[in-house]
Amino acid sequence: MIVQEGAGSFLLRGGRRGVLLIHGFTGSTSEVREMAEALHRQGYTVLAPRLGAHGTSPKELEATSWHEWYATVEDGYRILSELCDEIMVAGHSMGGLFAILIALSFPVTRVAVMSAPIKVQDKRVEYLGLISLVTRFFTKKKRKKDIPYFNYSVMPLKSVQSLMTLIDTVRQDLPRLDKPILILQSRCEHTVDPVSAQIIYDEVGSEDKKLRWLERSGHSIMTDQEREFVFREVIIFFNQTETEKESI
Repeated sequence: MIVQEGAGSFLLRGGRRGVLLIHGFTGSTSEVREMAEALHRQGYTVLAPRLGAHGTSPKELEATSWHEWYATVEDGYRILSELCDEIMVAGHSMGGLFAILIALSFPVTRVAVMSAPIKVQDKRVEYLGLISLVTRFFTKKKRKKDIPYFNYSVMPLKSVQSLMTLIDTVRQDLPRLDKPILILQSRCEHTVDPVSAQIIYDEVGSEDKKLRWLERSGHSIMTDQEREFVFREVIIFFNQTETEKESI
């Protein structure tokens, strides 16, 4: 299967502190490219893996589940761990859920999640079984993007169902997460229900947790008009590990 231009995995080599940067459901690494470059300018080594069955075609995505998508994140972590002494993880949307799973399974210093779903706005997900009798795909609404990036124009219903299973899995595990976490969420987006951010904040087991709200962005907060704020908040949060070391 051919990977679309700009949708493949990429690595920005920097220092011995690394960031695993994970894109979202039906999206691609192009949505996190500018954020990766901002982190790289701070000296981080940044790896953005292409999730399994993403960046190619919706039909390929339809034939897989969240386990296959997540496997590429684990592979990315292992590659980054060979290059870095310390790893932080950041993820957008479904990538935020994978960031939490990685932090539960591997040595990770800090976690940043952006627009991560616990509840979604699309009410069609409540009727997936019935809708699947007449169609295999949801058509996605077109949204204005300040920075264009490659993503699928449709969502396979089987893949949406797998995403919902992933959400249930991650929510059950939230109390086990004890790593410092930063949660970023727009109040006015139309994909993830913004209450998701508060749920993550309330249910996560971390004692060091921060919730930052955006007021003018859509779902893809790393490509929208408040993206510089997002980059700055994540960089400040990740840089705190250096401050903590100096104070010991």
